[in-house]
Amino acid sequence: MHTGLDLGATVLGAARGRHAFEDCVERLATAIRLGVYPDGSTLPPERELSVRMGVSRATLREAIAALRTANLVRTTRGRSGGTVVDHPPVTPGEDRGITTPRAVLMDSLVYRRIVEPGACYLAASRSLDEDERTLLTDAHAGVVEASSPAEHRLADSRLHLAIASLTGSDQLVDAVTNVQAHLHEMLIAIPSLPVNIAHSSRQHADIVAAILRGNAKRARATMENHCDDTAALLRGLLG
Repeated sequence: MHTGLDLGATVLGAARGRHAFEDCVERLATAIRLGVYPDGSTLPPERELSVRMGVSRATLREAIAALRTANLVRTTRGRSGGTVVDHPPVTPGEDRGITTPRAVLMDSLVYRRIVEPGACYLAASRSLDEDERTLLTDAHAGVVEASSPAEHRLADSRLHLAIASLTGSDQLVDAVTNVQAHLHEMLIAIPSLPVNIAHSSRQHADIVAAILRGNAKRARATMENHCDDTAALLRGLLG
């Protein structure tokens, strides 16, 4: 896949309002867990990352050291060295380690119902350039072509983040990243169900087509149904 736009740059560059070190750790870890930077990929160089995230290189190095301690990345030396992501995708149903309070997770489903349909509406309302359209179609192709439930889970997250990136709003990207992080925590705690995946895939295709056609009302309505269906599944299976 190739696109002139960088989803990682958008996700990591979205505005935040917390302490630099903790914020940097959270943004990088979330980008890794959601598959923005897949297992085995190399993070951008320190100079580029520090500018992108609005932090000093010293703060960035401290954050990357924390990620190494958490076994999310490893550092390789030499001319072609760098910070390599070391986080294999998790197969849904194999990780029951939900740590976020249930009330927070359930509230995020309510919040998502407002934020993601709104992002779809705005993305479809904009006149997308060729790079933006390619970013969206590449992200959708990644979901369609995913070869395993674990890969599908991350590709799904990337598609939703790609849609948010098309809004041109840092605050919307931040909001969608946060709800996708909570959603990911819940979805890897339940098994991947073929019937649900097939239904979700039809909705994804409809959403992407509506955005590309500029049909904002259709994009928003379909994403609302998509959010409702996912929320119902999670409330049912998580108890």
